[in-house]
Amino acid sequence: MRAGGAGGRKPRGEPGKGGLRGREAEADAQGPGVEARIAAGVLLNAALERRGGMDEVMGKAEVAALSGPDRAFARAVALAALRRLGEIDAILDRRLAKRPSPAVMTILRLALAQLLVLETPAFAVVSTAVRQAERDGATRQYKGLVNAVLRGIGRDGFGPTDPVANLPDWLAARWRATYGEAALAGLAEATRHEPPTDLTRRDPSGAEALAAAVEGEALPGGSVRTRLKGDVAGWPGFEDGTWWVQDAAAAAPARLLTARPGETVLDLCAAPGGKTLQLAATGAVITALDRSDSRLKRLRANLARTKLEAEVVVAPAEDWEDARQFDAVLLDAPCTATGTYRRNPEALSATRPADVAKLADVQHRLLDVAAAKVKPGGRLVYCVCSLEREEGETQIIAFLRRNPAFRTVAAVPAEVGAPDEALTPEGWLRILPSMWSERGGVDGFFVARLERVG
Repeated sequence: MRAGGAGGRKPRGEPGKGGLRGREAEADAQGPGVEARIAAGVLLNAALERRGGMDEVMGKAEVAALSGPDRAFARAVALAALRRLGEIDAILDRRLAKRPSPAVMTILRLALAQLLVLETPAFAVVSTAVRQAERDGATRQYKGLVNAVLRGIGRDGFGPTDPVANLPDWLAARWRATYGEAALAGLAEATRHEPPTDLTRRDPSGAEALAAAVEGEALPGGSVRTRLKGDVAGWPGFEDGTWWVQDAAAAAPARLLTARPGETVLDLCAAPGGKTLQLAATGAVITALDRSDSRLKRLRANLARTKLEAEVVVAPAEDWEDARQFDAVLLDAPCTATGTYRRNPEALSATRPADVAKLADVQHRLLDVAAAKVKPGGRLVYCVCSLEREEGETQIIAFLRRNPAFRTVAAVPAEVGAPDEALTPEGWLRILPSMWSERGGVDGFFVARLERVG
């Protein structure tokens, strides 16, 4: 369900005084119970502790023991809390003289996520939150506090909140300085909403037919957007290998490379492989390289499912001893991934200021490796799913200064499925998550196409 604004709306289904205990059975009948909320807490805290933490703990007993629907609910609650964490904490701070222990804060955060985002009936939220507090000796003494805080919010409403609070202060300051106050407001608003799912077809000409099959819409460039939920393996065309999941913005770099049948193309840092599949579908001869064999397993599986072909190489790009040069090279460089927070909200909490400079140094080296692999007259596309200038514009400015044999080839947004406003004066693409907001937004990307003229 799409998240709504906080603006003083009261949670639905507020319990009457004294009726909480008698409604425990009714609360359970509403859906997942305490175990699912405990699992949601495990997921939320793992995401706050480290990047990729949520996926890492999906196999833990608290999560794995749940039924499929309960596990999906736990993940949905955790993601909702992560997306709106700043607003949730602001609401709670107005109710708390001081913050209780982290374990109690987790219970309250999850409860607010259900009320604010998922619009779960208030009596069910309060009942399960109190019983969750009762389960653990470390939180049992605070069950009265949990009850009072949630009942108070149910009585008085959420109060005003600002989505900028969902952004870490240091990122909000950077984005305000880089993109301006109005753009910052749009970037912050994008934190509130669960994104739709985008699909890329093996044959782009069938986008309209796929859109009809998945109750979606065909986007500019050929991506298909759907709001279907559930396991994508059951959606029409998955088993036939006619499409794969890929954000519309992530599909733009491979389109910008304009690979042609018979050309040789190198996809550097290829895993998990969506761009490799796009390139292979053009009929070009693809070499996909990545340092992580485990991450390449997904690429190999998707190549088999889609019946596409590529040479897959496991090696660090800087250590790859291969004398070949290629007609076209795509470098999707490792980055802070701050542009992916719509789908991966933990990217906001996991990224630190020092990461920007550290990864910018990696990108600098990889760009020079990629350039050496381009034939004279060939093409190089560089992209990152980051909103930080040091990882995007600054990289290309510096690269062109030290590599006079390359020049920019201006992108045409409509041809590659990018928002028109993403085009920079230099001819690069700077895609922001706030763009295409009427369609559900896109991931943030920087993309530049270069040509070797010497």
